[in-house]
Amino acid sequence: MLASGVGKMKSLLMDMNLTLLTEFMAGLGEPPFRAGQLARWLFQRGAVSWAEMTDLPLALRERLQETAVIGGLSMVKKQVSRRKDTVKYLFGLSDGQAVESVLMRHSYGRSACVSTQVGCRMGCRFCASTLGGLVRPLSAGEIYGQVLAIGRDSGQRISHVVLMGSGEPLDNFDPVMRFLENITSSYGLNISYRHITLSTCGLVPRIRELARRRLAITLAVSLHAPADSLRDRLVPVNRRYPLGELLPACREYAALTGRRITFEYALLSGVNDAPGQACQLARLLRGLPCHVNLIPFNPVAGRGFKRSAPERVRQFLGILREQGVNATVRRELGADIDAACGQLRRRSAGMMKD
Repeated sequence: MLASGVGKMKSLLMDMNLTLLTEFMAGLGEPPFRAGQLARWLFQRGAVSWAEMTDLPLALRERLQETAVIGGLSMVKKQVSRRKDTVKYLFGLSDGQAVESVLMRHSYGRSACVSTQVGCRMGCRFCASTLGGLVRPLSAGEIYGQVLAIGRDSGQRISHVVLMGSGEPLDNFDPVMRFLENITSSYGLNISYRHITLSTCGLVPRIRELARRRLAITLAVSLHAPADSLRDRLVPVNRRYPLGELLPACREYAALTGRRITFEYALLSGVNDAPGQACQLARLLRGLPCHVNLIPFNPVAGRGFKRSAPERVRQFLGILREQGVNATVRRELGADIDAACGQLRRRSAGMMKD
């Protein structure tokens, strides 16, 4: 939580929570209520300069400028879909790295899909984010900053948050937990836990740890295969945490939180979309409170996978429903822009040719 200033290190305030801000302000000789004021400027109003914090004394703002950094992201690139329902952003970080975020407009509100890492080390075979490996995790403030930047650019209140951008959120556990603490707080954007979805490829110990916290967030598990033999190839973390460990952890999560699990299943032509695999998936999930989200695959250059034909998608969906599985096909948003996670960053970095 330190950044280099001119000749000294400065505290990164966006990486703190209210407790740490209170301790920081106490170190400056300030009472606790000043920390609350500062927190609201940072996390609720999205202040980008000390001058905006008009209810703080000028002398305090000058001291803050000497000892602390607000932090924030710069917009590198922005893509808007033809239907205007999706906006994809590439945000620059202070060290020159960049991350992707997406604004999605729905009938029920506006969702911000945010990244939790620069790159990813999970190695999922059809994902663009993992092509360059993991560069570094994001701090709590860098994750939060994406939501603020999207809200600032769109001029609209963000009502839902999806941790489904680049990176594995549970591989960056502590910063993600602090992000959740801040964004759901009264000094932050006060977004309900029930309006937050966290996606994971299946880090079983972290799923169990998250379950014990009993947060009312939706857990979305990137499943993509009904059997270990195929999932080992598509989602390599399955070799460490196979379905025999993953599914019991999901049952524990549902039991402790009272929330059903979402299973994400990207349909890949000739790979995981056969009728028999739909039946296999239905048997695998029997008795588990869940919803299956079938995803039309966004092709990624260099990966060699193709999306399933529409009739194949309908057939797969029909089989799941016939077998009593709650399932839907994800509505496609932003198909005409760099929709798959990691594509915009790689293109902008000159790592991929059109």
